[in-house]
Formats: sequence, C-alpha cells, structure tokens
Amino acid sequence: MSTRSSQPRPPQRRRWLAILAILAALGLTAAGLWSPQVRRIAAFAWNEQAAHSPDDGHDHAEKHDEKDDDHHDDEDEHKPSAHYDHKHDEAASIKLSKQAQNNIGLRLTKVALEPFERTMNVPGMVIERPGWSAIEVTAPMTGVVTRIYPIQGEAVRHDQPLFDIRLTHEDLLQLQTEFLRTVEELDVIGREVARLEKVSADGVIAGKTLLERKYEQQKQEAALRAQRQALLLHGLSEDQVNQIASTRTLLQSLTIRVPAEKSPSPSRHPLRHLQVQPLSVTQGKHVNAGDTLCTLVDQHELFVEGIAFEQDIQTINRVAASTHKVSATFGAKSTGDEHLAPDLRILYLDDKVDPQSRAFHFYVTLPNRILREDKTVEGRNFIYWQYKPGQRALLRIPVEVWKDRIVLPIEAVAQDGAEFYVFEANGDHFDRRSVHVEYRDQDWAVIANDGALRIGATVAASSAHQVHLALKNKSGGGVDPHAGHNH
Repeated sequence: MSTRSSQPRPPQRRRWLAILAILAALGLTAAGLWSPQVRRIAAFAWNEQAAHSPDDGHDHAEKHDEKDDDHHDDEDEHKPSAHYDHKHDEAASIKLSKQAQNNIGLRLTKVALEPFERTMNVPGMVIERPGWSAIEVTAPMTGVVTRIYPIQGEAVRHDQPLFDIRLTHEDLLQLQTEFLRTVEELDVIGREVARLEKVSADGVIAGKTLLERKYEQQKQEAALRAQRQALLLHGLSEDQVNQIASTRTLLQSLTIRVPAEKSPSPSRHPLRHLQVQPLSVTQGKHVNAGDTLCTLVDQHELFVEGIAFEQDIQTINRVAASTHKVSATFGAKSTGDEHLAPDLRILYLDDKVDPQSRAFHFYVTLPNRILREDKTVEGRNFIYWQYKPGQRALLRIPVEVWKDRIVLPIEAVAQDGAEFYVFEANGDHFDRRSVHVEYRDQDWAVIANDGALRIGATVAASSAHQVHLALKNKSGGGVDPHAGHNH
C-alpha cells in the first residue's frame, strides 16, 4: 500500500465538493454542453468521494489484489499453448463469430514448409496457327453456285458436302468430251481385236493385221489414262470419272466436299471438327477457278503468342531449351472465371525484336477442347471451344525454385505501411502476427521462416485485409453517441 504525501481533506469538505461537481455536470447536460471531458470530471469527483469515504470495515487492498488475480486468470485462459512463445495481446487480437467469418469469406489453412516456384509473368494472346488452322475451299473450275449446304458457324467433317456448282468451264467440258470419245473408241477397238483373234486362229487373215489393232488399242488406253488424270486435277473425284465412263454422259454439276487431311498430326482427333468461318459466296453466284468459296477453321490446337521484352530473351530461351513447362491463366480472379492451363510447351521464339517497342514474340502450344456440342432438328452441328482466338492470357514462365518456404495465398497477408500481418486462429479469436514477406506476386506470398509463424499453426488464408480493418476499428473505440448533437 502506497502512502500519500499530503494529509487528506476533511470529509465534510470533500463531500460538498463532490456534490457541487455533480450539480455542475447536470447543469451542463441540460444546456447541451455535455461532453466526454465533463463526464470525466464528474467521474473523478465521484471516485474521489468514494476513495476517501470513511472506513466501512472492508479491506480494500485485499479486494484490489483479488481483482488482479481474476484478471490474470482470464489472460491465462486466452493464452496459446505453452510450447508457443507468442503471448495473447488483446490489442492485437479480434474475436470473429461464425457469421462474421462467413460474411467476409474467411478460409483457414495450415502453416507448412514447401517449395515455391518463382515465375515471371508475360502477357499473351490466343491466335490461330498460321498455315494450319485455316483451310480455304476454292472453286476448282468455272461455274455457277447452285446449292450451299452448310451455314456460317456450322461444324462439318471430312467428306461432308459443301457446295454444288453447275459447270461452265470450257476446258473441263472439252476434257470430258475427249475422255468419253476415247472410252467409246476403246470399246470399238476391243470388239475388233476380239473378232480378229477369232478369225486369225482359223487362218483367214494374217497375224500382222491383228498386231496393228492391238497397238492401236494400247495407244488409246494410254490416252485414256492421261485424260483421267486431267479430270482428277480439275477437281473431279474417282467416282465422278468412273460415272462418266459407265453412263457415257458428261458431268454437268460438281459437288465440293470437305477435304480430307492428307497427313494427320498425332495430336489431332481422327474425327476432327472444322467450322465454316466465313461463307464467301451466295447461291447463284458465278465463280471462276480459284475463287474462295468458304474458309474452314480447325481449332483443336492453337497458339498463345507471348509478348516479352528484350531483357527476358535469355530466361525464356533457357526455359524453352529445358524440360520446364509454362502455364497460362485466362479470365479474371475478381469475376470468378479465372482458369489455369498448365503444362504448356514453348514451341519457338521469334527471330527478331520490334525496333519501336523493344519487345519480341514467342509461341506456346495450347491444346483446345470442346465444351459443348449442339445439334439442331435439321441436323446441323454447332460446337463451342474452350479457348478462342483473341483471348487474353497471362503466361507464367518458371524462373527458379526455392525450398522450405512458408507459402500463403496473397489474400492471407494484410499490408499496413511497411508492416505485413498474418492472422493466426486462436479459438474464436484471431491474433495478428507481424511477418517478413520475402517475395509476393499477384497470387502468392512467401513468408520468412523466422519464428513469427509457428509451423503447423492455423491461419486465415483469405480476407486478411478485412480482418485487419476490423481490428483497427476495434482499437479505435466506439463512436460517441452524443457527438454532433445539440440537446
């Protein structure tokens, strides 16, 4: 018990001073001048009176000690386990109900040591593969478009009909006529050879006449083969040429079909879809040989064109030469449609740097897949790909790997000036821990393993900034309900 240096005031005088202070406070309240300072004066006067009231027979020092003991007992209940050095600091701790945690989307995670791969982020864009993704369908000869089978955007497959063209090409008509004439002459020569072979066996004619007819037959067969190849080069199929020979009629129209893949890549689907984009003709249009009728697009595999700077060439070239894979991120995390395409390979680097922007391009292969396939009642097929040319992407190039690091989501760290905080779960409380952030990017934060966080502890993996704001509001105290009011 500490002793006072001055003698206590007379009890009667102290009592009157307290009563006057209380009356003054009540008067100020009625005048609308009540303030926190007035409340503190009144409280001081009341406490002064109570502290110097006559001895009521109780040991106030003993009560004070008991209150201190109770306070220490409450602190012990909120302390972490004995093996952890951090003490529970009420000023750096906040209690959150389950409802509050759900409101801010709070998630929890365990602190553990794991390797971390540091990456370099490079912007990119999905593009078609030049020379491979687009297939132009052209008119093989002059004619008039009489029928269009697909509509723009429809998915088609190998050997599916695309256009009917009525032939007006003079060269093709002449080739068909010569081919048909040769077929007829071969029939005549064949019957003559058969007759001569019969009479020659009876000795009626000399064998020289039969030999001359056979030579003529061989010449016509050679001409027929050349004419057949010319018809095939003009765009007719084997079946169409055989139809001319069997029916002895000229082909008046031509059906153009989806071309077959000559040398399919192992990565392609055997029954790949091609989309009609766009249609370049209308029904009744006259087209010349070589005019584009439509474009078929194959999007089973695309490229991501990365745009990096000159100083990044060595790093990207090193990754391309190694077995390391890159990844691409599509969409935005804020909208919830973020998607990661992992295990991609750098195909090649451009051989020049743009002189104005000092940037260079490199290309990453991007396998595509069909998300949905719709069929109409008319039998038309429409497909929807996961990746489309023109989409923006963020390429992540691996740079180096760090071992034994505490890696947390970037949402688990709250920044306040030069300080970074992580909130450790302690029952229904969250204790703020000041940490050293060694590295961070848009997704992850690498925390130094310096004892600030205990390995195995449970921490908030998200919404750390909201928890930090709630803690600051709690430390600032409640707002005075009378502030700004006149009574």
